[in-house]
Amino acid sequence: MKFSIGRRFAWAKHKTRRRAMQLPPTWQAIWWMVMGGIMFSVLNTIARIMALQMDPFEAQFLRYLCGLLVILPLVLRSGVSQGFKDFWPTDVKGQFWRGAVHTAGLMLWFIALPKIPLADMTAISFTGPIFIMMGASFFLNEPMHRDRWIAALIGFAGVLVVLLPNLSGDGGAYHLVMLASAPVFAASFLITKALTRYETPGVIVLWQAITVTLFSMPMAVLHWQTPSAWQWVGFFATGILGSAGHYFLTRAFQAADISATQSLRFLDLVWTSLLGWFVFSDLPSHATWLGASIILMSTVWITRREGQRR
Repeated sequence: MKFSIGRRFAWAKHKTRRRAMQLPPTWQAIWWMVMGGIMFSVLNTIARIMALQMDPFEAQFLRYLCGLLVILPLVLRSGVSQGFKDFWPTDVKGQFWRGAVHTAGLMLWFIALPKIPLADMTAISFTGPIFIMMGASFFLNEPMHRDRWIAALIGFAGVLVVLLPNLSGDGGAYHLVMLASAPVFAASFLITKALTRYETPGVIVLWQAITVTLFSMPMAVLHWQTPSAWQWVGFFATGILGSAGHYFLTRAFQAADISATQSLRFLDLVWTSLLGWFVFSDLPSHATWLGASIILMSTVWITRREGQRR
């Protein structure tokens, strides 16, 4: 009976994967991007819990250290059978540049994370697609279709509806710190897109975990406190979610133009609003829901347009 159930599950998994691979590349990218957004929304919720309990820089280090520990068994298992040379990057310098830039963005992000609601944090991060699409046009020579700009600008207008009422008061400075992390993360994602031209997603995810762990270690040591058993469980959960999320994003960037996938990030506001309400009792304001509605309309529209484009 167990064998029959396992065989049926394996058959269903294979059939689903085969059907997914038959989809047009843009739809594959859309699927990977949505799944990555869900992973990161859950990760951000757990990371905020951890950042409220300990120093943000230590939380950043432990999040990527646990991510590396999650990946290593898979690397060792595959390396024994296929050889570890498959995990050595073609461009080591590019991997370290990507890790350094991503670490800088994470430092700003973790400083602001415990000080602002999840929905506001996600809304501010949506300025990233604007920087990404501009960078993709100037540095990666990707075509900038007019509908992509329209969708991004409409989505950005929705972000402003969420952001502007929160810039006053004590949390205003932390909102600006979170805003400063957006162009830094955009630079990291652009480097990732460039690396997908000659690196596999597995290599990129592995070396991101290695480099960010190394670059984050000095600040973590200065503010170290021994984590509890439950905190270790939380960090290992973020490691699993983060590794899966970055793999999904890398697959999305590999399947289609990076600018074609960015408007789908606006859906993250829906997931984080629900998680923030459920975990932290952060009730989204009317402005948040209005902005989310604007963002959702732009997302549905650009998804249909990208699905029709070859």
